[in-house]
Amino acid sequence: MNGHSEPVLSRVETCAIEKSPLAPLYLPEEQLPVITVSNFPALGQLIAMRFIEWVQQNPGGVISLPTGKTPEHFIKWVQKLLRTWETPETRTLVEQNGIDPGMKPNMRSLHFVQIDEFYPIQPAQKNSFHHYVKKYYIDQMGLDPAKALLMNCREIGLSRRETLESVWPELTVDLSLRTRQAATSLERLQQDVLCRIDDWCQMREDQIRSLGGLGFFLGGIGPDGHIGFNIRGSDHFSTTRLMATNYETQAAAAGDLGGMEVSRKRLVITIGLGTITYNADCAAIIIAAGEAKAGVVADAIQGPTSIRIPASSLRSLPNARFYITLGAAKQLRRRQVDLLTLAPEVSDQQVARAIIDLSLEHRKPLLELTEPEGLADPMLHEVLKQRQEPFGELVQMVRNQLVKNIEHGSHTCEQTRFLHTEPHHDDLMLGYLPYIVRNMRNATNDHHFVTLTSGFTAVTNNFMLKQLQGLKRWLPSAEFAELNAEHYFDSDNEQGRNRDIWQYLDGIAAKNNDMQAEGAARRLLRNLMEAFDESDLDSIRDRMTELEHYFASVYPGRKDSSAIQRLKGMCREWEAETLWGYFGWQSSHIRHLRLGFYTGDIFVPEPTVTRDVQPVLDLMDEVRPDVISCALDPEASGPDTHYKVMQAISEATNRYVEEHDRNDVRIWGYRNVWFRFHPSEANVYVPVSLNMLSVMESAFLNTFVSQREASFPSYAHDGPFCELAQQIQVDQYHILKTCLGRAWFAEHPSAIIRGARGFVYLREMTSDEFSLTARSLRKAAEDL
Repeated sequence: MNGHSEPVLSRVETCAIEKSPLAPLYLPEEQLPVITVSNFPALGQLIAMRFIEWVQQNPGGVISLPTGKTPEHFIKWVQKLLRTWETPETRTLVEQNGIDPGMKPNMRSLHFVQIDEFYPIQPAQKNSFHHYVKKYYIDQMGLDPAKALLMNCREIGLSRRETLESVWPELTVDLSLRTRQAATSLERLQQDVLCRIDDWCQMREDQIRSLGGLGFFLGGIGPDGHIGFNIRGSDHFSTTRLMATNYETQAAAAGDLGGMEVSRKRLVITIGLGTITYNADCAAIIIAAGEAKAGVVADAIQGPTSIRIPASSLRSLPNARFYITLGAAKQLRRRQVDLLTLAPEVSDQQVARAIIDLSLEHRKPLLELTEPEGLADPMLHEVLKQRQEPFGELVQMVRNQLVKNIEHGSHTCEQTRFLHTEPHHDDLMLGYLPYIVRNMRNATNDHHFVTLTSGFTAVTNNFMLKQLQGLKRWLPSAEFAELNAEHYFDSDNEQGRNRDIWQYLDGIAAKNNDMQAEGAARRLLRNLMEAFDESDLDSIRDRMTELEHYFASVYPGRKDSSAIQRLKGMCREWEAETLWGYFGWQSSHIRHLRLGFYTGDIFVPEPTVTRDVQPVLDLMDEVRPDVISCALDPEASGPDTHYKVMQAISEATNRYVEEHDRNDVRIWGYRNVWFRFHPSEANVYVPVSLNMLSVMESAFLNTFVSQREASFPSYAHDGPFCELAQQIQVDQYHILKTCLGRAWFAEHPSAIIRGARGFVYLREMTSDEFSLTARSLRKAAEDL
C-alpha cells in the first residue's frame, strides 16, 4: 500500500480503531488498511459515520454507492442520522464518533455516480440497479437528481425510434459484433447500437473525470473478488464499459434477475477500476460481512497485486480501506494471532483448529507433525505459548477427539423422536441426509420434517409455465373428472395428498414419465384450488390461462403477488413431500410453516415472537421432540433466511424446554452448500458411503425438479446443489483422511468407516449450548 506506510486515519476511523482490539494495518503482510467491527449493523454505522464525515468535509463532492443487501444498515443509518440530526441523542452520537454535530451534511450538493447496471434491463424494473439507486439514494437520502450520473438502459445507445426490445428482441447481446461482420439487418442495427453504447461509456468516463473523479467510493466485494462488476481478470486501468461477466458473478446475480437462465445472458455496464482510482485522494472503502467473504477479503489484503485480485488495484490510493466484520477477517493471519493473544485462555477448539490447519498445510497426519513445525506456525506458536501441555500431548488430544467424533457419527439413536427443521425445502437433504436415513432404519425412531419458509423465490416463471402445461394435458381426462367427483382434490383430503406422492414415486420406480407427470399434475391442481379458493374445473381452466399469460409476460425477478408466491411455494412443498415419501413418510409427518418474515423483499424484516416463533413452538408442543435440528450458518455467511430461521427456532426451543422441563433435548446444528464447518467446530462426523452419495443424487434430481436446472445455484459450483453437497462431503472425508492417515480408514474394523468416501459434519449441542450459540451468532449479526 502506497509505499507500505502507516495509514493516515480520519477522526471517525480513529474513533473506530480505539474501540477495536486490532490495529488498522499489519505490515508487511497486509497491503491495505482494515477496520474491523463486531457485527453487521455496527459495520453499517461505521460506514455511515465515515460517509457523513466525508460529506461535511467535501461539499459538492462526487460519490458512488453500492446496491444489493450489503449496504442495508449503511442506508438505514444515514437516513436515521439525517432525519434526527437536530436531536440531542444524534448530536451526542455523531460527536462520540468524531463528527462535528454543528454542520449538517449538505446532501443536495453532491454529485452521484451509479457504479454498475445489468444490460439490457428496463430501468423501471424493481430489480434494476437504476431503480435501487433512485429509491434508496436519490429519493431517500435527498440527493439532487440533476447531479446524478445514472445508467438508464432505455437511453444508452438508443435513438428515439429504438427500444431495448426492438434492438435486442431476445434480450441477448452478442459482443462478437464488435469485431465481426454483421450478417443480417438486425445484426447491423445491433452493431451500430453497440458502438453507440461504447461511445456512451467513454462519454460517461469523461464526465466522471471532468468532475475530478470519484471522491468517495463505497463498494462490496463479490465471490470472485469483483469490485463493481470488475470481475477477476479486469485490467487495473479499466474504464467504464459494457462487458460480460463470469460464472461466479452470474450465480450471485441469479436471485436478482430471476434465475441463471437470465443472468447468463445479461451483460453489465460498470465503471472501471481505473475510474475508481483516477482521483488519488478518493476515499475508496470496500465492505464485507461474514465468514463466507473471508477468502476473497484475505486475497485482497494479503495477496499479490494482480488482475486476478481486482481490489488489489486500490493499493495505489492512500485513503483506500476495508471495513469488515470479525467474521470476514477470519483469514487475516496476523489479526487472528492478535485476537488469540488477547483471549483470556485458549480453548480446546482453538487448539484443534490450529493443529488441524497445520496438518492440512503440510499434508501430513497429525501424529507425524513435529514441534518445530508447530512453533514455526504463528497461530500454533501462540497456542503453545498459552497452553501448558506439551506439543505431542495436544496433538494426541486432537487426534483422539477426531476419532471420537467419527465413532459418534457411526452410531444411531433408538426410541428417539426427531424434529428435522430446515429454512428451505432442500436444506435437510443437502445438509445431513445420510444421518437422517441411517436413523430411519431403526423402527423405534419417529421422524417429523418441517420447512419454515415458503421458498417461493427459488421457483422460476419458466418452471411454472412447464407445470401448467403438464396439467393442461391431464385436466380434461376422465381420471381427473372422476377424482374431482369423489372430492379427491379437497384441501383437507390428506389421503389424496399421500396418493399424489405415491403416484409420482410409482412413476419413478417404473421409469414411467406419464405416471410421474400425472402425480405432479394432481398436486398442481390441488394447489391451484387451495391457493385461489376455487373448486370448479372451468374456473381453474380460466385461472390457468391467466397464470400462463402472467408467467410468460412478467419480467423475471419481479416480486410476485401473495397468491403467486403461495402457489410457487406450494410447488416447493410438493417436492419436499416427494423426497420424504421416498423413505416412506406421509404428509402427516411433513409440515410447512411459511413463516411471515419471508417476504421476497430485498431487505427482509426480523422474525417476531407472535408471527414467527409461536408456530414453531406450537409444532414442538405437538411433536414433543427429543432431537431438534437447525441450520447453523454464521453471521452473513448463508442465506439471510438461515440466520432468521435459526433465531426463531432458538427462541421456540428455549420456551419448549422451559415449559416441558426438557433439559435433555439435543440440538443438531448442520450446514450444507452455503458454508462449511471447520472440523474443530463440529463434534459428530457421519460416514457417507458411495451408495448414500448415489441415493442423494438420484433423490434430489427426481424430487427437487424445480432445482434440477440449477436456476439459483451456488457461485462455488455450476450445477445442481446435490453435486456440490457431494463435493463438500468428499472434501470433508479427505480432510479427516489427511489428519488420521490412509491406514486408519483402510484398516478400521468397522465396514461403515472403511466404506466411507464422504463425511457429514454436525455440531450436537444441549439446549443451553444452542441458546448460547444462537445468542453469539445474533451478536455477530445484530446490534444488541
